[in-house]
Amino acid sequence: MDTPVFEPLTEPVTHLLYLHGFRSSPLSQKAQLVAERVAREHPGVTWWCPPLPPSPREAMGLVSAGVAGWPRARMAVVGSSLGGFYARWLALHTGCRAALLNPAPRPADSLAAHIGEHSTWQKPDEHFFFEARFVDELRAQETDITRLALQHPATPERLFALIAQGDELLDWREMQAFAAGGQIRLLEHSDHAISDFDRHIDALFAFLRLA
Repeated sequence: MDTPVFEPLTEPVTHLLYLHGFRSSPLSQKAQLVAERVAREHPGVTWWCPPLPPSPREAMGLVSAGVAGWPRARMAVVGSSLGGFYARWLALHTGCRAALLNPAPRPADSLAAHIGEHSTWQKPDEHFFFEARFVDELRAQETDITRLALQHPATPERLFALIAQGDELLDWREMQAFAAGGQIRLLEHSDHAISDFDRHIDALFAFLRLA
């Protein structure tokens, strides 16, 4: 992608992207809750929640092409777990708002042990293969995030995070550091899936400022 230009965020969001996590899909509970609320309360907002390929490079290629025509200052991305990592990458390349839901701060390390065949949580009969080269693709994206974050430190108007201290898969302290500088909402009694997401969705939408 081109060198990002961070435009002032003074207008409501008209385009919203949702990125699901590893082994998840657009059918995840959080994605569905966000989609339903957008349709009900913000019918004029463009909504996109694509199924992401297992290759991180291909996933971000798909997303980058899909949002190429979106207005940078009026778009936002929400990402869960691995999707939260992707959301941070995309926001640093576009200057858009990003909301992270239990984001994976170092997915190359955490997913290196998961090379092999997997199914999605929502459709167990659908399988995909996570290849060793995908870990290298994640490391390249981690380097990219580190480089761009130094140029464009997070601010409360551009970055929001829901972080569960009871996350059974990710260290909440590492997630907090990953979102440092943004608005961080620590959830004392939640889990990786944010099973009580309906209790926190108002805070998410307050940050997004949808048209």
